[in-house]
Amino acid sequence: MTTLTLVQGDITRQTVDAVVNAANSSLLGGGGVDGAIHRRGGPAILAACRELRAAHLGKGLPTGRAVATTAGDLDARWVIHTVGPVWSATEDRGGLLASCYRESLRVADELGARTVAFPAISTGVYGWPLDDGARIAVETVRATKTSVEEARFVLFDERAYEAFAARAG
Repeated sequence: MTTLTLVQGDITRQTVDAVVNAANSSLLGGGGVDGAIHRRGGPAILAACRELRAAHLGKGLPTGRAVATTAGDLDARWVIHTVGPVWSATEDRGGLLASCYRESLRVADELGARTVAFPAISTGVYGWPLDDGARIAVETVRATKTSVEEARFVLFDERAYEAFAARAG
């Protein structure tokens, strides 16, 4: 059974097998978690993302999917990039958000990762309401069959930590 751990802090400072990046579909870096991971991980991550784009992701990574690259200078072996959905008040995209967590765990299993650090996917600039994002994240990780031993949610601030703590029990 996967242990859920909550940490308030910087995801780029975690010592884990894999760090999940809340990427944009281009995989070429951006703001928020994505920008922080690319900055701290160094040029090897961007180079690996460019190789993925050139090889088979010419149109970018679809929302809800996940792929892995080196972690560069991070204290991890891999970065698992996943593209979260932009929140919509008129369309239920919860299945796509859940898919980000399931697909990230699937990729982690393929890699043999036992410890994985997740951000609160889509709850930043993509506008997903924090409480609902926390619910989907915790419920999905708990329900997904995986060999990952620890799923660590690394929350940027106290508000996010509290939202996840309320769901993780």
